[in-house]
Amino acid sequence: MPYHISPDTVIDGTLYTLLAFSVVTWTLIVFKCWQFSKNSYWNRRFDSAFWEADSLAKAEALPAKKFRGPQARIARQGLAWLSDSRKSSAKSLKFHGTPSELLEQSLSVQLQKEERLMESGLTMLASIGSTAPFVGLFGTVLGIMHAMHEITASGSSSLDVVAGPIGDALIATAIGIAVAVPAVLAYNFFLRRVKLHRTGLENFVVSFMYAALSVDTQRKE
Repeated sequence: MPYHISPDTVIDGTLYTLLAFSVVTWTLIVFKCWQFSKNSYWNRRFDSAFWEADSLAKAEALPAKKFRGPQARIARQGLAWLSDSRKSSAKSLKFHGTPSELLEQSLSVQLQKEERLMESGLTMLASIGSTAPFVGLFGTVLGIMHAMHEITASGSSSLDVVAGPIGDALIATAIGIAVAVPAVLAYNFFLRRVKLHRTGLENFVVSFMYAALSVDTQRKE
């Protein structure tokens, strides 16, 4: 450590870093809870309204302001593709291929966008959960080194003199673990929620393709 940098400054910087990690962790936890709760609500609402519609035209007419969420955005992407494919007279490269494969690809692109939105913030939680204990340990090591230098300078090695500084240094490790545990638990919880939501969206994509292509086939006949 450079001699012009005070050990107390480095230790305090470590504690402030852990404090920042904690603030980011709980901010992400609150945001992700709100995000998944909101998505679940909008998906249930749109799913009910969409499958109760007696035609794709009525499903397409569902107001965007009233029906939002990942499922609604996927459905609108598919409906927009179907509308464009019917209007396209000079078949461009965009519509070269079987309708089922092209529709599936269009829906998959939107599904991937929704997955990225759901997974946003999880990398940060995983990083904090894995690095916070080491940051705390770094502060503890520096604290113990600083305490040893002070003990050596005082010339006394009694338990009363040694225990206090070393005990204070161990606080950094405890704080690091306390910051890491919520981050790891939240990461695992939200990762499970992402998988459940993704499964629901994939099931909707399959059902949407079957319904949309069936209606399209009937129109051609």
